[in-house]
Amino acid sequence: MTDKELLALAGEARKRAYAPYSHFAVGAALLCKDGTVYTGCNIENASFTPTVCGERTAFFKAVYDGKRAFTAIAVVGGKEGDPDGTAFPCGVRLRGRCLLCFYRQLYSTPTPLRETRRNQKPPKAWGRISPKG
Repeated sequence: MTDKELLALAGEARKRAYAPYSHFAVGAALLCKDGTVYTGCNIENASFTPTVCGERTAFFKAVYDGKRAFTAIAVVGGKEGDPDGTAFPCGVRLRGRCLLCFYRQLYSTPTPLRETRRNQKPPKAWGRISPKG
């Protein structure tokens, strides 16, 4: 699967986002090593803590189905009504990134596609990303 196809699937998943509070819709497409793709969107809750990001929704679905090996994840997002928004990983995903071991992470931005590889900081990340924090 090409990066463009993976980002397109993430864009479709974004349309299912439930974001009545932030109005920031996110879609993700997770590529498993066997070629299976799982999509997810962000789902907000008024009390915020139970809110789930699009990346984790896709990951939870894959793990439930027994998947454990992943090669890439694409993330597309932005304010509702803005098709060219910029998406960066949420804070929970930044800290959980090491555990998920994605080989490639793709993010939509108004400029050309951003890509990070394992052991690189994602765009807009803070500090060192490691199990030690």
